[in-house]
Amino acid sequence: MSSSTSQIHAKITGPIVMIGFGSIGKGMLPLIERHFEYDKKRFVIMDPHEDGELAKKHGIRFIKDAVTKDNYRTLLKPLLTEGGGQGFCVNLSVDTSSVDLMEFCREIGALYIDTVVEPWLGFYFDKSAGPEKRSNYALRETLLAAKRKNPGGPTAVSTCGANPGMVSWFVKQALLNLAGDMKADVKEPKSREDWGKLAQKLGVKGIHIAERDTQRARNPKPRDKFVNTWSVEGFVSEGLQPAELGWGTHEKWMPANGRKHTEGCQAAIYLMQPGANTRVRSWCPTPGPQYGFLVTHNESISIADYFTLRDGDKVVYRPTCHYAYHPADDAVLSLHEMFGATGKMQSSWHILDENEIVDGIDELGVLLYGHSKNAYWYGSQLSIEETRDVAPYQNATGMQVSSAVLAGMVWALENPTAGIVEADEVDFRRCLEVQTPYLGPVKGYYTDWTPLVGRGQLFPEDLDESDPWQFKNILVS
Repeated sequence: MSSSTSQIHAKITGPIVMIGFGSIGKGMLPLIERHFEYDKKRFVIMDPHEDGELAKKHGIRFIKDAVTKDNYRTLLKPLLTEGGGQGFCVNLSVDTSSVDLMEFCREIGALYIDTVVEPWLGFYFDKSAGPEKRSNYALRETLLAAKRKNPGGPTAVSTCGANPGMVSWFVKQALLNLAGDMKADVKEPKSREDWGKLAQKLGVKGIHIAERDTQRARNPKPRDKFVNTWSVEGFVSEGLQPAELGWGTHEKWMPANGRKHTEGCQAAIYLMQPGANTRVRSWCPTPGPQYGFLVTHNESISIADYFTLRDGDKVVYRPTCHYAYHPADDAVLSLHEMFGATGKMQSSWHILDENEIVDGIDELGVLLYGHSKNAYWYGSQLSIEETRDVAPYQNATGMQVSSAVLAGMVWALENPTAGIVEADEVDFRRCLEVQTPYLGPVKGYYTDWTPLVGRGQLFPEDLDESDPWQFKNILVS
């Protein structure tokens, strides 16, 4: 273990309560043990489904219970306030309202972090609600409302995993790299508006969260089982939400089933179809051109919103932003099987752990496109072998998430009165400093690929050849 993966970063003076002990929770346990001073007797993990054996092996108290809308206050308050100091709630669960939990934590003076704006049980599959109300846009607006209602106070870091989270930090570093390579005469931005002006000056039309997971299992996927390298519940939930994307000012065309929102920040649109059944053309360093799924994610909206420039009420610049995700091959097969059964999930599911995976990497980065150098990918190329070397209990996908949570926790402890913040708003340099030792190679690559390369050779296509980077050319119809 290197000094960078064993360094104590901060002290947690109160209790630690981890909600959820799935693949990410298990991976977080050794990172918390390594990097924080804390009272082990006041570290509690709870999950309604896990047996807690790993927690008990580490001498951590485990409660087999679910955090619900009816019990969260009475269940969490004694745990987060026991023995004094400032408690820290690490929410890594599904079906728990992030906004309700963070507001409660702030009421009692505890710090808070999560990886997604999660709703209470039933939200994702509520047939009585329309697609707009089931969107990540709608969930994010509840977070922004809470932030406006009660600014400042104890820090609650929202959506701070790999993506959303780490990728927002990659975007800022990628912009600085791009500016340097273009020899642009710019100073490092100090404000949100400065970052928007930098992206605009560099000519960035859009950003793909471009990911390729090549991790392979020793045994092939069985029929009627959903196999993934991270939370199956989380992936299916978001995959059945409408496809969503930040909508840039350069776009001239919208799909016939595209819809704008009537309220809120207006930074995004949604499609009347599920994200995990929507394909887009994108690029990653290892495969080159590839198909990805346009799965809705908070960062698609928050990044587009963060970099928006306005002249009064008029939006003068905004990049298009969306996920372009090629999951592990077993997960692709699982999606095909599920959608072939009209969206009915398989009878069982499984998350591949580090012992089942024989090889592969999770190549997760940001593709900034449309500028004078065409396109630039910057991100992590973490392999399963490197993951095993630096931390236990997780594969490469999980390591990118858990290390981002670690970075967000460190930042919260160093900035304990920042109020509610999204990952876009925290110090990206400090967070990457904490996280990078766990990310394998972090590199940048230029490419001359565009979505028009090789198109229309065998069959006619309706393309916009005046601008390769129109969403019309990216979307797979």
